Amino acid sequence: MSDPIQVRGPRHRGIYLLPNLFTTGAMFAGFYAIVSAIGGHYAVAALAVFVAGILDGMDGRVARMTNTQSEFGVQYDSLSDLVSFGLAPALVMYTWALSSLASYGPVWGKIGWAAAFIYAVCAALRLARFNTQVGVADKRYFQGLASPAAAGLCMSFVWTMEKFDISGPSVAFFALPLAVIAGLLMVSNVRYYSFKAWPKGDRVPFIWLIAAVLIVVLLLVDTARVLFAVAVIYTVSGPVMTLWGRATRRRRARRNAKAAD
Repeated sequence: MSDPIQVRGPRHRGIYLLPNLFTTGAMFAGFYAIVSAIGGHYAVAALAVFVAGILDGMDGRVARMTNTQSEFGVQYDSLSDLVSFGLAPALVMYTWALSSLASYGPVWGKIGWAAAFIYAVCAALRLARFNTQVGVADKRYFQGLASPAAAGLCMSFVWTMEKFDISGPSVAFFALPLAVIAGLLMVSNVRYYSFKAWPKGDRVPFIWLIAAVLIVVLLLVDTARVLFAVAVIYTVSGPVMTLWGRATRRRRARRNAKAAD
């Protein structure tokens, strides 16, 4: 008599713990930024978003180093990014400065929260577009400003103003276009260098080591202003590089057309 057939239950698919812990930490930092902003601790909120950026940069590297990449981790990372670099910066900007626009009238109050919403929805659209282009887009460049960079631009501005005791309401009309521009750049076709293809080998020029040391020293001396300066330079680099590339292609096309005549 043959043995009875054992019917196994459905196999439960687990998740990898280590990289998802970093992703959870990034989401927690974004959530903490929101809570801190509600409590009026805006510099702490800005710092929390930068902590989220550090943790977000580590989870993917940890997954690749430990060979624990998964589709679950990719989707979870996107949700974490939406909280940390979409909702958190938008709410920090709103509670810090944009909400004060209501003192100029109900229309300005609506413009204030609309600017914060534009930033948040553009971050969501940016992440959705990025997920659909994985494996297709050129890894050397981002199409549109990456959401962590956009969050860094806004939060370094908040941190710098808070460090010099400049209140949000007094610079609300600067924070308004900053939030809108950062949001629109995320969904634009402007190209930004991703740094994913660098360095190409194990060795780098010695000058890069000196530059890294100088950046670390500057960050220790004045973290907020250095981060803001770096964020502004990187944000401006995208339109400059895009316009330069278009002009170069036009000149090349004209030369080719003349050569063909």
